[in-house]
Amino acid sequence: MRNKSVLVNLALAALLGGLAGWVLWRQPETGQLAVPATATAPGVAAAGPPDTAALPDEQNNIQIYKSVSPAVVNITSTTLQQDFFLNVFPVQGSGSGFLIDDRGNILTNYHVVSGARSIEVTLSDRTRYAAKLMGRDRLTDLAVIQISDRKKLPSVKPLKLGSSDTLQVGQKVLAIGNPFGFQGTLTTGIISALGRSIQDQEGRLLEDLIQTDAAINPGNSGGPLLNSRGEVIGINTAIFGQANVGIGFAIPVGLVNDILADLMSEGRVKRGYLGVISREVTPAIAQLLELPVSQGLLVFQVVPGGAADRAGIRGGQRRGFLGNEEFVVGGDVIVELDGTAITTAQEMSQYVLKKRPGDVVRVTLYRGRQRQTLEARLDERPGPD
Repeated sequence: MRNKSVLVNLALAALLGGLAGWVLWRQPETGQLAVPATATAPGVAAAGPPDTAALPDEQNNIQIYKSVSPAVVNITSTTLQQDFFLNVFPVQGSGSGFLIDDRGNILTNYHVVSGARSIEVTLSDRTRYAAKLMGRDRLTDLAVIQISDRKKLPSVKPLKLGSSDTLQVGQKVLAIGNPFGFQGTLTTGIISALGRSIQDQEGRLLEDLIQTDAAINPGNSGGPLLNSRGEVIGINTAIFGQANVGIGFAIPVGLVNDILADLMSEGRVKRGYLGVISREVTPAIAQLLELPVSQGLLVFQVVPGGAADRAGIRGGQRRGFLGNEEFVVGGDVIVELDGTAITTAQEMSQYVLKKRPGDVVRVTLYRGRQRQTLEARLDERPGPD
């Protein structure tokens, strides 16, 4: 009897349990975590509708990123280096760039592709293409590369080059690039200052730069700095220090517009060349040589047959000493170029470099105590860069 009673109790318990489960299953779920019918992979956000609650400035950022980012590329360059035992090994570097036309031409920094034996471009859709160097300019840190197999290029709208002539401090800017390999990174900020001058790692002077607090880090070099219309106003090129501290610099697009045609057609930039070797005049030198001015450039030598020589500018004829320093005396003292005061060799070099071969420069100088102005038709600056 005991065994039969146990079996009956177990049967009743099973029946009741089944009825309770059926009742609970029929009731609607409340307060439970539901698993969606289609789940996204871990770490991948499902695309959703536009955020209609976004502020106008945020909407502007979103719109610019969607329209511009497909034309921003990642550039990987491979150079060859030697170790202590003279063994050659490849070294890869990376940077950013952006498409400027539908022929696969990409604008970037010179230092991103300098010395590269091979160049690879990765588009926003992760497709990769070999690229070749089309033109470079070491003095402005700009270069143009071109995707080799243009037949396979997807339809990507190139970026529009804007203007940097009317920029204002406080104006909103956006930077897109690949910092530390994180492709397609957008940062925003403002123009912090204009007309900045810095020296790059090789000591070259970069002038008239845009300073911004938009985050720029290693890997951003060569990427676009944009205005609120999505136009390129600068090319991100340098930061202050080793990592972002809110001080970054971009080459103004006005400079790009000045030299882009030369880069694409000649592979280099044609610049003016006066052909003068000189020394800055100091008050001590002026007093020692009894010069009529205390500032300017004392001409040591002119390149035979060069622009300065043809214009009649004269170098020194005899050597003298100021302390332990030897220099050549008796030459002309240049004080102005086209009415602009010139006091250092750097000022003269930067002024002439902005001119083109064949341009005429009015050189105002002192010969003895006589002030005169001569006209020099500039030659082309020698050298590949």
